[in-house]
Amino acid sequence: MKKTFEHGQRVLFAVSFILVLLISGCGSGPQNSGEVTSPDGRMFLVFNLKNDSACYAVFRDGNPVINNSQLGISLDEMVDFAGNFTIDGFETSSFSETWEQPWGEKREILNEYNELVVHLSVKESGPEKLDIVFRVFDDGVAFRYVFPEQEGLKEFKIMDELTEFNFTANHDVWWQPAYRPDRYEYLYNKSRLQEVADTMHTPLTIEAGDDLYISVHEAALTDYASMTLFHKGSNKLECDLVPWSDGVKVYAEAPFSTPWRTIQIGETSGDLIESYMILNLNEPNCLEDVSWIKPAKYVGIWWEMHINKSTWGQGPNHGATTANVKKYIDFAAENNFGGVLVEGWNLGWDTDWWNDGNGFNFTTPYPDFDIKEITDYAACRGVELVGHHETGCAVENYEAQMEDAYAFYEKYGVNYIKSGYVNPRGMNSKEWHHSQFGVRHYRKALETAAKHQIMLDVHEPIKATGIRRTYPNMMTREGSRGMEFNAWGPDGGNPPEHETILPFTRLLGGPMDFTPGIFNIALPENPNNQVNTTLAKQLALYVVIYSPLQMAADLPANYEEQPAFQFIRDVPVDWEDTRGLNGEIGEYVTIVRQDRNSEDWFLGSITNEQERSLTVSLDFLDPDTKYKAVTYKDGAEAHYKDNPLDIRIEEKEVAAGMSITLHLAAGGGQAVHFSKLK
Repeated sequence: MKKTFEHGQRVLFAVSFILVLLISGCGSGPQNSGEVTSPDGRMFLVFNLKNDSACYAVFRDGNPVINNSQLGISLDEMVDFAGNFTIDGFETSSFSETWEQPWGEKREILNEYNELVVHLSVKESGPEKLDIVFRVFDDGVAFRYVFPEQEGLKEFKIMDELTEFNFTANHDVWWQPAYRPDRYEYLYNKSRLQEVADTMHTPLTIEAGDDLYISVHEAALTDYASMTLFHKGSNKLECDLVPWSDGVKVYAEAPFSTPWRTIQIGETSGDLIESYMILNLNEPNCLEDVSWIKPAKYVGIWWEMHINKSTWGQGPNHGATTANVKKYIDFAAENNFGGVLVEGWNLGWDTDWWNDGNGFNFTTPYPDFDIKEITDYAACRGVELVGHHETGCAVENYEAQMEDAYAFYEKYGVNYIKSGYVNPRGMNSKEWHHSQFGVRHYRKALETAAKHQIMLDVHEPIKATGIRRTYPNMMTREGSRGMEFNAWGPDGGNPPEHETILPFTRLLGGPMDFTPGIFNIALPENPNNQVNTTLAKQLALYVVIYSPLQMAADLPANYEEQPAFQFIRDVPVDWEDTRGLNGEIGEYVTIVRQDRNSEDWFLGSITNEQERSLTVSLDFLDPDTKYKAVTYKDGAEAHYKDNPLDIRIEEKEVAAGMSITLHLAAGGGQAVHFSKLK
């Protein structure tokens, strides 16, 4: 719960901030500094010139969060916007609105901030104007660089961005390495900031004490290089832009705006989960009609390939056959699932595609896959085909076919596409997925999909930065280690702590297609691997890991005669509200969400390899009624390795004002469905 401060306290904080600045030597007089507070008065940002360099600092409740940190941009063969600045003026404004997501983890989003625009000039001839826009929210701060239209600056190259994040101490950080062949698909590391000797992806999450949690990320990544971070010394991180293969970071043309650099700040780890600052920094929905955009649950021909039961390519065990797809359609229809994903249906899977995707053809099915028969059959049963495009990162080949490929799917009523970009050498075998080249390609795919009324689920994606607000057909994406690593990962799969880290790191960017719901946890087909959770935790993941497209990932046969499957049938994928009840990064987390289309609530709670008991209040329930709580919990002997299938299903009456205790086994979890009693 956020605190509200009276005017007198705000003034006191403002005075203390200025004193801190003067003592530290960051301020150079009123003409060289500007400040802006959050709407509730708790957050405070100061901009200043120090030795003619642009700097900022962030405070919360009178305490520094980010010490004085440099700002700037370095251009190629031009005047650098890196120092030698003078201030031309300041502009301040306030903004407040409540807007509605067409789908999401919360229906109504408050977007409220105070803004400071700093107009700068460089004391040299040639291009000289640069604006820095700061926005301060109750849950954090953001800023971006804006190049106004000006003489001498039309087309230009950005070679470096000098943005710093200078933290106050050697905090604990949760991070993933950047510049690796498997993109974002690495386990998270926890270390002291000063111990990190690698470049890191964002979101980067920081534990700065018992009542301070910070996440550094970016918003509205549109036509720019992805931001990574490297340790610059002491407690300082600096932006490192992912380059093109020719070494240029960004090709730009004025007027031009960079993405927002974001610093989400919370008192608890749950505050980060409930922050919508990333979304608020993106432009509103640009699609006039969004009636065709619908969240859904789906099943599919996917897991059976990962466990080597069938193949993507042709042969006696080909998975994507007309007969096999029809079986999945029947299962989906009988269990009220909206879609069936089919991978391996099109020409190209019999090649060395993961090194060269140029053999893929996106309008030519294999002979044993009759798309018309399949889509007609699916439509009769009230189910949709979820299409699939694996590109092998041959972007030139994919873009040459993109218009025809999307029109092909549109012709057959396919409104969802899952895409993939597997290639350790990058896009077109030379460009990073996360460079401006990659960002531009993903945007082209998204815009083309919108034209054909197609929703996207992108694997091996560019990271989520809130673009789903502007293009709501960008439904979900992978962008971290998902369920598939449990099937064949050389390290035996994701450790139990992995899913307890994701809500505070990767998921702060946006939804993730994790593909939960594996009931055959032991994986007899792959004896060196297993799913490192209990069955109850697999259910809880449908609440903990948010995605508007959720897969029941296991084989249909493994759900038969399994009472726990009822929770997957019942759990929604579109929410009215979301709350983080508790959590400690890498240890445990409990999240509740309210169904957008009913008054039901759903709870998911998970733990790492340590068993534990957690007590949570039911104050989120309507106080004027009672609820039936159906609980799916770890059994008394449950353990993710020794006895993962031990589960108990209980039903009892509960009400707001009560508390319940969640008993979580090692690697376990608990899922609860609360429905109002008539």
